[in-house]
Amino acid sequence: MHELNPSAEIIAMEKLFDRLWPINRSITGDGVRQTHDILGELIPLTRIEVPSGSHIFDWIVPPEWELNEAYIIDPNGRQILDVQENNLHLISYSEPYRGTLSKSELEKHLHSLPDLPDAIPYLTSYYNRTWGFCLSQKERDSLPEGNYEIVVDTKLKANGSMTISEVVLPGETEDEVLISTYTCHPSMANNELSGPLVATFLYQRLAAMKNRRFTYRFAFLVETIGAIAYLHQKGEHLRHRLKAGLVTTCVGLDVPFTYKRSLRGNTLIDRIVGHVLKEENVDHKIIDFFPWGSDERQYCSPGFDLPVGS
Repeated sequence: MHELNPSAEIIAMEKLFDRLWPINRSITGDGVRQTHDILGELIPLTRIEVPSGSHIFDWIVPPEWELNEAYIIDPNGRQILDVQENNLHLISYSEPYRGTLSKSELEKHLHSLPDLPDAIPYLTSYYNRTWGFCLSQKERDSLPEGNYEIVVDTKLKANGSMTISEVVLPGETEDEVLISTYTCHPSMANNELSGPLVATFLYQRLAAMKNRRFTYRFAFLVETIGAIAYLHQKGEHLRHRLKAGLVTTCVGLDVPFTYKRSLRGNTLIDRIVGHVLKEENVDHKIIDFFPWGSDERQYCSPGFDLPVGS
């Protein structure tokens, strides 16, 4: 086993986080490519571009979304809800719009969380054409009456593509272990960057090992449709080679581990994770599969039923 320097690894992870955090990501676009470019500096990713309009099973890859700027000018001339200040302010995949609306008309396009008055919600509209802004309930309550100038400078490009990447680390056998994560959310630390960061540094640890029994496949996707596209291309291969897999998501909080079993519930990965959590004597809970959540939905779907937990 190689020598491990945890302190250096933590520092490197923090620096990587700081570079990735500001990037505005969605399920398509340059934010995803920029994210993969940065991750590719640390691990040798192979890029896969899936053209917009591609039919993948019963899904269609949407047009590529390009965001230039988005903000609102309030009745007092202040620029508010600017995506340059917080990229959660704009609903992801908002269609372009410019115009002037009264406060009552604007309210139809605003989204907040009354039960979390300081929080800015994260909303998407990948497959329905609309536009809108997200803000805290406190800021919403303080909006004055009057007319608001709206600027949503975006494009939906039919000739675009969806970006996914992979890297395969050969082992002594062709039996594979899959580590799957996603790179499609904007500045959301736990629900976005924790998975790719863990996967990146796990790859580095495994790559430093002199002997590996299994072949390790790392997939950096966009959630749901990216995994569907990956199965469209690699699904038959995985059905024959995959021995165990994990979707790595929401692993950044200081809370007990939660493991969600594969659909079958008794696969190799289910037994391994249960054993390790017990032997390490860490707080945890293990739950059965259910058909919503993250990309374990796709990997465990009928026709594939792969041994993948989350």
